Amino acid sequence: MLTRSLRVLALGLLAALALPAPAQDLPKVRFKVIGLNSPTVASIVDEVPFWRDTLPKASKGAITADVTPLDQMGIADSTMLRLLRLGVMDFAGMDISKMAGDDPRFEGCDLAGITLDPDKARAGCEAYRKVIDQQMQKNWNAKLLAFGGNPPQVFWCRGQLGGLADLRGKKVRVFNVTMRDFLAGVGATAISMPFAEVVPALSAGVVDCGVTGSLSGNTAGWPEVAKFLYPMSLGWSINVVAANLDRWNRLDKRVQSFMLAQMKAYEDKMWQTLKKATSEADNCNTGKQPCTMGKLAKSTIVAVKPEEAEAHKKLVEGAVLAGWAKRCGAECAKEWNETVGKVLNLKAPTP
Repeated sequence: MLTRSLRVLALGLLAALALPAPAQDLPKVRFKVIGLNSPTVASIVDEVPFWRDTLPKASKGAITADVTPLDQMGIADSTMLRLLRLGVMDFAGMDISKMAGDDPRFEGCDLAGITLDPDKARAGCEAYRKVIDQQMQKNWNAKLLAFGGNPPQVFWCRGQLGGLADLRGKKVRVFNVTMRDFLAGVGATAISMPFAEVVPALSAGVVDCGVTGSLSGNTAGWPEVAKFLYPMSLGWSINVVAANLDRWNRLDKRVQSFMLAQMKAYEDKMWQTLKKATSEADNCNTGKQPCTMGKLAKSTIVAVKPEEAEAHKKLVEGAVLAGWAKRCGAECAKEWNETVGKVLNLKAPTP
């Protein structure tokens, strides 16, 4: 459970960073929001406080929202965009890569391992913003409003792990297609599984390892069943905030302007949280301070060796980019090369 100190920290940071967008004369509006998995840092520190506290305060009570994390509603991650298109909710927070089954472009700025630091991850997504927004509006009756993320997605394993080679033959929980491409390259078996099911699956030996954020796993209790953490990055679990386009277009223009300003501040806040969570993750997972955003645990961190870092690069440039380009097609790959690839100095093959 979230500690009182973490709640206080989250509220304080949001209050300090929210932009003072004009709130006078705003019509009263109440939104229905379905958001990210509740144990994740992004939900705890950013999302829930934003909708429940920041917006009402900044709008002087005019803008309010009912926000519920998707796991508390029993909703599958992969259905979020479909539900948003139908108008089941007004706004949704979702891991964009989990929508790739409907359109491979949705994993384009979070392909496994293409960036290894938060600033490059954000730059890649910013370069791809127009592409994602166009696809959402064209095919999904949705409007993209903000990008965020989580600490780096790393391997949590129940048994002793010496390094990359030890993943061969292991069953590893993943949550998107691009991670499957990476694991195929190292000879591991990828198993898709909802976040909430991973702890019991690790405990029972259904999977040997699971991939999630270096601090998201911590706050969700993964150190209790996964004692070894291998910090080879497979992405950032990039999340987005999107609105049902019909609902957005019906909003008063003053509300739209207010929401756009608040979303910009919220986006900045999410990336700041990602950086802070990333910097604290190792401390929390090895029982050291400062650890203000997670729980003190006793995991063993298996360092990534220099030769493994080189192998990681080859897997990204080979298996990951090649697999994604094949799914997305030549035109899509060309579009990616001119946006994300240009910013990150990477090139996807154009099959």
